[in-house]
Amino acid sequence: MTPNSSHESGSGRNVAEYSVTELSFALKNIVENQFSYVRVRGELGRISRPASGHIYLDLKDEKSVLAGVVWKGQVTGLQIEPEQGLEVIATGRLTTYPGQSKYQIVIEAMEPAGIGALMALLEERKKKLEKEGLFDEERKQLIPYLPRVIGIVTSPTGAVIRDMIHGFEERFPAHVIVWPVRVQGDSCKDEVANAIKGFNALTESGPIPRPDVLIVARGGGSLEDLWGFNEEIVARAAAESEIALISAVGHETDWTLIDFVADSRAPTPTKAAEWAVPKFSELLERNNELTARLHLTIRRLLEQRRANLMAASRGLPRPGDLIALSRQRFDGAASRLERALISNFNAHVNRYSSIVSQLSPSLRIAVQSHRGAFDRTRARLTFQPIRMRLEQYKGKLESSMIRLAQSYAHTVSNFRRQLDGLAQLLNTLGYQQVLARGFALVRDNAGHMVRSVSSIKPSDLLQIQFVDGAVKARSVVETSVDPDGGNKPQLENFAANKETKVENSQGGIKKSRKSEEKTENLNRNKQGSLF
Repeated sequence: MTPNSSHESGSGRNVAEYSVTELSFALKNIVENQFSYVRVRGELGRISRPASGHIYLDLKDEKSVLAGVVWKGQVTGLQIEPEQGLEVIATGRLTTYPGQSKYQIVIEAMEPAGIGALMALLEERKKKLEKEGLFDEERKQLIPYLPRVIGIVTSPTGAVIRDMIHGFEERFPAHVIVWPVRVQGDSCKDEVANAIKGFNALTESGPIPRPDVLIVARGGGSLEDLWGFNEEIVARAAAESEIALISAVGHETDWTLIDFVADSRAPTPTKAAEWAVPKFSELLERNNELTARLHLTIRRLLEQRRANLMAASRGLPRPGDLIALSRQRFDGAASRLERALISNFNAHVNRYSSIVSQLSPSLRIAVQSHRGAFDRTRARLTFQPIRMRLEQYKGKLESSMIRLAQSYAHTVSNFRRQLDGLAQLLNTLGYQQVLARGFALVRDNAGHMVRSVSSIKPSDLLQIQFVDGAVKARSVVETSVDPDGGNKPQLENFAANKETKVENSQGGIKKSRKSEEKTENLNRNKQGSLF
């Protein structure tokens, strides 16, 4: 369009004329060309999030306000979440909006402006998550004592993973699975959160075993370096983890949001490796203590059962004594039965005679005729069937006595075999078998076991037990120096104080068995004499 030149120059009418649209787009081109890339520092004011997914906001300071817009495609790439009152540095380009004659910045990146802004944002997020209950101790899980598989979320190339694997090898070798992630930068939060969720998605029977405990680890750094672990997505993923999680981010003085949400917080990654697994030497020592307690308990149990068995055997009566009274009563009843039958018969005869004497002659004759048959029947009466019945019952009684004696002997024999088996088990598991292979057991003067040379002091009185006896010794200090530093304790044998305190346990068991066999044979002879 050519400006109208018909205007008079004196009145300024020869100046070029623009339409509103032309002037607006001319200004737009000038602003965009002049400020194609700018970084603006300011405080976030009004923030609007329409349904379109874009973000409209204001950047302000003490005197001015700059409108800004974040298009939908750039929202997910922002380093922080825009919040009102947060001081930020916005990177983008200036443009104008002709529809309202205003200029604005199209924001492509946004980051907090300084430590103060980060701390304010971190404190606000911390209060939000704490209010939701993500920091409550009730929801936190216990760390497994001896995990089979350990999952680690960290960078595979840093020194952290090498230090942790070295810690596992020193304490207790374990199956370690590393999920590689970036521990710094814009993608850190998404990768760490996805790694935690990925470990939880594993199944027990899958090709990759499901970990029993997770460790999220990173070395030390500034607040900006550790900011990925302060993101809300990471904290919520740690809170939702069904696997117990240990946070080991930064040094002991570094605190992030994941530390408050995790089930346990380790001051350093190396310390997390120590907390995840126990020390093998401590487990071995604990196992030895429990083994010693088990042997002592078995020994006491055997002694108690032996004492109870002996007391029970002394309290049990002999089988013959159990039926002696019944046999005596039976013999008495049998002898009285014959006399009672005769007396009863005589009583009936006398009664019969008295009745007959009172009868009339005719009735007496009839009775006398029947009396002959009665006498003949009486002559045929005998005690032989009763005696046979008594002999039959007597045989059953003696058979029952024999079975009772056999059952008693069988029960005692079973208890004896069980006792011998437990005694043999104690002899097998006892430390005497170790001494028989050439080892020795060292105790201090109080009778406590000596496990290390470092616990022996010069001139300490010691007891050294061998398989066939025990000797007393006293530790001395050589003039030579131990390569590890300090004087090396030596043992001086006192031959004059030699004491054979160890008895042959196997010989004692054989002697006890011979005594029990002799007692059993004697009991059998006594039982045989009863019958």
